[in-house]
Amino acid sequence: MTFKKLILKIHLWLGLASGIIVVILGITGCLYSFEEELRPIVHDYYYVDQVKEKKLPLSQIIEIAKKANKNPKESISGCRILNEDNRTVIVWFYEELNPDAFWYWNQYQSTYLYVNPYSGVVKKQENVNFEFFVFVRMLHQTLCLNSKIGDPITGTATIIFIISLITGLILWWPKNKQAAKQRFWFQWKDSTKWKRKNYDLHNILGFYSMFFALLIALTGLVWAFQSYDKGVQWLFNGGKTFKREKVVSDTTQYIKNRPLDKIYASVKQSHPDAKSYYMFLPKETDSLATYNTFIRYKSRFDDTATDYDQYTAKPLRTIKYKDKSNGEKFRFLNYDLHVGSILGFPGKVLAFFASLICASLPITGFLIWWGRNNKKKTLATNNK
Repeated sequence: MTFKKLILKIHLWLGLASGIIVVILGITGCLYSFEEELRPIVHDYYYVDQVKEKKLPLSQIIEIAKKANKNPKESISGCRILNEDNRTVIVWFYEELNPDAFWYWNQYQSTYLYVNPYSGVVKKQENVNFEFFVFVRMLHQTLCLNSKIGDPITGTATIIFIISLITGLILWWPKNKQAAKQRFWFQWKDSTKWKRKNYDLHNILGFYSMFFALLIALTGLVWAFQSYDKGVQWLFNGGKTFKREKVVSDTTQYIKNRPLDKIYASVKQSHPDAKSYYMFLPKETDSLATYNTFIRYKSRFDDTATDYDQYTAKPLRTIKYKDKSNGEKFRFLNYDLHVGSILGFPGKVLAFFASLICASLPITGFLIWWGRNNKKKTLATNNK
């Protein structure tokens, strides 16, 4: 067996083994590419009916959401305030159900309440587990299974896909200039048969999307395997393990009523041009926990996280992008690299088409194998 025949066998059988999962990952990746732009369009409860002069205090909005939530077992975990006058405030609740459940929706229950910040009216109480884009993301990440089961499956399929891309490039590589002409672009005529067109779609589109497909696959492995995630960060840190110390609130300054409004006012004053503000609230039973705030800008390089003492509202630590280790910087940007948003909207378009091509490769590859296999059977039958 020649080297190329061996590579062809590896490419074929690995492709057949992971094909269905790669198709699912590719299609769901396409659907999720523009979730940030599509969500406000398809969900009208993201917006208020009328903008007024004065908003309610954030602490009051939180209390309204607590009373409105129909599931008393869920505990409040945080909220998101968009820096736009016509947007509702999103308040999150969470309850752990069964960590060992087979399907992700049986592991936990998560509810979002969308509150009008002017009137206090709850526009929507949403079961997040079955929101369309959440479902698509979980199908993409774990096939909707428990992450302990789903992550290794999608991760292994992704590794196989990476090997298939490399072996595919070896098979694609032309022997001479004449062969190269047919492999760099489509040379279709009216007489070109569908088998040739399918072959060209597999080879040519696979070649041009290879860089983006590899980038998407390699960044996707970060969520599939914790060891890979830690290993990449270790590599970017120059072979060092970096662990950030935890900050805690001063329990000697204990007060019953937490200064949430004071913290939010401080965040808003320090970052008036931010796109949105995330506030992660400490559990009432955790006296050492801090108020965790995350300030999101249009550019990820401007994002900032600040921990506040839950009793005094004193800023305890602020971390900007420039303050992170090289491993943390990579990890912070990994999602943006994965979905293409690192390049803005054009990057998302590239990621969309790269994911679409990735989804098509197992299909066109299967049709090539099926066509050749049937051809061999037909020839064998005719020779009898």
